[in-house]
Amino acid sequence: TNSFQGPDWTFWQARFDPRVACLTPLLNTSCRKPLTSATEIIVVHVLLAIISVLTVILNLLVIISICHFRQLHTPTNLILLFLAFCDFLVGLVLLPGLIVMLKGCWFYGDLMCAFINLLIFIITSSSVGNMVLISIDRYVAICDPLHYTNKITMRRATVCICLCWLLSVIYNGIILREALINPERTSSCVGECVINSDSFGGAVDVVVTFTLPIIIILVLYMRVFVVAVSQARAMRSHISAVRIQLAANVTCKKSELKAARTLGVVVLIFLVCFCPYYCVTISGDGSVNYVVQHQSSFFSNYVLYFNSCLNPVIYALFYPWFRKAVKLIVTLQILQANSSETNML
Repeated sequence: TNSFQGPDWTFWQARFDPRVACLTPLLNTSCRKPLTSATEIIVVHVLLAIISVLTVILNLLVIISICHFRQLHTPTNLILLFLAFCDFLVGLVLLPGLIVMLKGCWFYGDLMCAFINLLIFIITSSSVGNMVLISIDRYVAICDPLHYTNKITMRRATVCICLCWLLSVIYNGIILREALINPERTSSCVGECVINSDSFGGAVDVVVTFTLPIIIILVLYMRVFVVAVSQARAMRSHISAVRIQLAANVTCKKSELKAARTLGVVVLIFLVCFCPYYCVTISGDGSVNYVVQHQSSFFSNYVLYFNSCLNPVIYALFYPWFRKAVKLIVTLQILQANSSETNML
């Protein structure tokens, strides 16, 4: 057998033996592993498994709650429903995929690599779009309360969410078209799963899915904050002129201000988890790695995905209706007749 040991034999052995696949350079570059210690791999395996299970369960509770109880069928909760669906996919698909990839090797082919990366991009873009929709919803609810019910309806919210997902699929399909058409060109060695984009495509992606949405979110929430503070002061005032002003804005209740605060926390946590990912992307070399090649990328990806587990926790802390819904779901009271008509607010 020694007579067959050589470059060609190593290549074909790498093709059929995953134990050496990630050690075989095809273009003078070997695949690098994000974790080198067996202890690190085990610890991260366990942590990711726990986070994945919690993400699936918690977001499934959010989905069931909003879908089942009729009183929760509002435009705001509809946006939260699709955000929970994005987070559910993260826990069900993306985090288990990262667990598989911890050893630095991809065994499922170049086409599946491209598809997984496309799914990551779509979910990330859709989550950003949902955050923008949440900001718009709170902006109208606080700054124009008299016309909120006319401007923000279930139908319009549904159309906006569907457009958000559709545009995300189209946009990311265009960005990753080369990887989808020729998936074998994206990796430099067997067992590597990397999506390379040119500098122009990377710059456009940063502007469309990072810079522009953050500017919109910050501007809208700064306006919401200013109006909310002024209304809170007006509520504590006994000046007759202010009372007249409050009468014109009677539909803007304390519940709307509380919802704005809660969703503001959701948006803030999202930005905190989202920024490291794109900061690494901006400072990187233009490649997007599902097999993360650098410790900074390794950390930023997990911070981004961990956000999917945090959103339901925020709802549990700030929304009494979610705590009540979870209790009814866990105790199986939702299986009773007319349980969907339960008063949740």
